[in-house]
Amino acid sequence: MPYLDTLARFAAEVSLARLGEAATTAARLVLLDTLGAMLAGSAQPENARLARAMAERASRPAATLIGHDARVDPLLATLVNATAGVALEVDEGNRWGGGHPAIHVVPGALAVAEERGADGVRLLEAIVAGYEVSSRIGGATVPRPNVHSHGTWGTIGTAVAVARLAGLDARAMREIINLAASMSPANSWTPALEGATVRNAYPGRSGLQGILAVELHRAGFTGLADGPADVYGTILAEQFEPARALEGWGGPLRIERNYFKLYACCRYNHPALDALAAIRRREPVAAADVAAAEVVVFPFGRRMASPEPANLLAAKFSIPWAVAAALVLGHGELSAFTDEARADARIRDLARRVTITVDEAMTPRRSDYPTSRLRLSLRDGRVLEGETGVVRGDADNPAPESEVLAKFEALAGPVLGERRAGQVVAAVLAIEDVKNVAHLGALLTGAT
Repeated sequence: MPYLDTLARFAAEVSLARLGEAATTAARLVLLDTLGAMLAGSAQPENARLARAMAERASRPAATLIGHDARVDPLLATLVNATAGVALEVDEGNRWGGGHPAIHVVPGALAVAEERGADGVRLLEAIVAGYEVSSRIGGATVPRPNVHSHGTWGTIGTAVAVARLAGLDARAMREIINLAASMSPANSWTPALEGATVRNAYPGRSGLQGILAVELHRAGFTGLADGPADVYGTILAEQFEPARALEGWGGPLRIERNYFKLYACCRYNHPALDALAAIRRREPVAAADVAAAEVVVFPFGRRMASPEPANLLAAKFSIPWAVAAALVLGHGELSAFTDEARADARIRDLARRVTITVDEAMTPRRSDYPTSRLRLSLRDGRVLEGETGVVRGDADNPAPESEVLAKFEALAGPVLGERRAGQVVAAVLAIEDVKNVAHLGALLTGAT
């Protein structure tokens, strides 16, 4: 299929020297942001236990368990690191690609780059290749309503990045895309909404399978002529439209059009939180002043309307909770969703007074129409209203680079210590000068 030929050729031939500074800068920041997400998530109890379990397995100690003082086989490192990277809902995403490409590309690319002793240039090229291909295939897919984007086409992203590190040509790259598509896991939204943390393993599992896809190709296994059309067009999606995979081809790369999360929760909460921030910039309002709140969102918001989330993960997928916590605490940072926050009677009471209304015309991909409206009814009878278009942190409404760097330091500091976190920032911002990615891996172990 022509779209596969185009994507495979790009992935096989992408060169940092020809990308331009905008794409290279974007790739560096995406790498750094994803490392921050993995580091912060590595401290979650279940992720720490998983890391210990994988470290105890006999394997080649070739790749870093990020945030931990251990090295394991790249397959196991990818499983652990990608799982940690989504645990706190701070990983970047791409509204044009329908998901979170970096967490499906960076963990596997980094682990295999460490194993191969690749340099920073090769790592960044692999990340750009995997990100572009998986984002474009994701953007060509209309998933079934309960199919979660995590993991779904992420196997392709990991496989492409690993194939790029191996220097495979376009023909082999196309074969690997098809193999990886047929290994795509089927994942649902239900665990995220109910707070079942098996959901966090989605990118870890797809990343592991992406590496296996390259191994299968090396062993002589074959795939379909058009794997994505088969799997996404008949099983996991309502439809797959190959032409959409090449929309805007020749323009900015998808990694240049990403978004960075500035709130520690599901991206579908962010429009309402931005609308609240807009209200508060005009007029300070305290949580005690609010009698009720109405949030107008896109249709998926119906599924994120529970005011009483069961745990940290479920809280990050609750619009009423996110709005109420931001009103009470003044922010949407990690501490707004913890067990301590969920024990706060002020937040619990206010969350029950937040209602969700759907506007069928709203969608995260539109930039010509609101993505959320917020209406605060105050106890004194006044009504305050706010509206969001493209959320802050998106390439179309960017945050300054300094804010992205500050986010990394806030996430990584508690795990690495401030000094080591600063060293990681310096290494990633000069990644082209890193001669062996294993040196970056050594900086990502836990604080000593």
